[in-house]
Amino acid sequence: MNLVVDGKQAFAYTAAHALDAKKPTIVFVHGAGLDHSWWGLQSRYFGYHGWNVLAVDLPGHGRSDGPPLASVGEIADWVFRLLDALEIDKSAVVGHSMGSLAALECAVRQPARVERVALLGTAFPMKVGQVFLDAAKANDTAAYDMETIWGHAPQVPLGANPNPGMWMYGDMLARLARLAPGVLYNDLKACNDYTGGPQAGAQVQCPVLFILGRRDQMTPAKAGLAFAQLVPGAKLVQLQPSGHSLMAESPDAVLDALIDFFAV
Repeated sequence: MNLVVDGKQAFAYTAAHALDAKKPTIVFVHGAGLDHSWWGLQSRYFGYHGWNVLAVDLPGHGRSDGPPLASVGEIADWVFRLLDALEIDKSAVVGHSMGSLAALECAVRQPARVERVALLGTAFPMKVGQVFLDAAKANDTAAYDMETIWGHAPQVPLGANPNPGMWMYGDMLARLARLAPGVLYNDLKACNDYTGGPQAGAQVQCPVLFILGRRDQMTPAKAGLAFAQLVPGAKLVQLQPSGHSLMAESPDAVLDALIDFFAV
């Protein structure tokens, strides 16, 4: 779906279904340097099982016009402006990595409009190493390698893709190669600079699900568990073989966790 937000072209994948005001809505928000396609299995499933789905391309990513949004708070506010453009009052929000922080911010900024949030590959603080930041700022392709290698569990290069014939490293590198200069750095800095985790965690009122990869090298499960403890009543799912790219590394397990969470 192509639409206009803030006077600029924006894109959201809807599972090839028209939006229906009678159906509940889920917004899927991707992580740093990625796009809507990262949610392929999960968004498609819900779109064919009674939900409106909006797997968004954030500004400057995928098919959405730039520039990218400079902070987690700006991403959360943009999500609501996108919903306003579609005349959708309430939704659930599912976010990965940078998108998980934005999903939590959505829940505390406009609590009456957010029914549930699921946070995948998340932690607080979400600090980024200086070498990684410097490489991204210089538009050095080494930053793409860092995101790709650290963004997957160590077994990935050994043929661990659950989809036969697919190469997870190559898939992510292809996405990153499409980015305009400065977009990856912008996203990483937004994650690194975000300070609202404890306050948001304490204030959130809706049900919250954490899905963590036990072999996550970017947002380690230990940090994700500590973050979950800041959110009263949060539900927790840990995926033993997965790294940071949970939707690609453990697609069925992620989908099962989301189905269970949204079935309540």
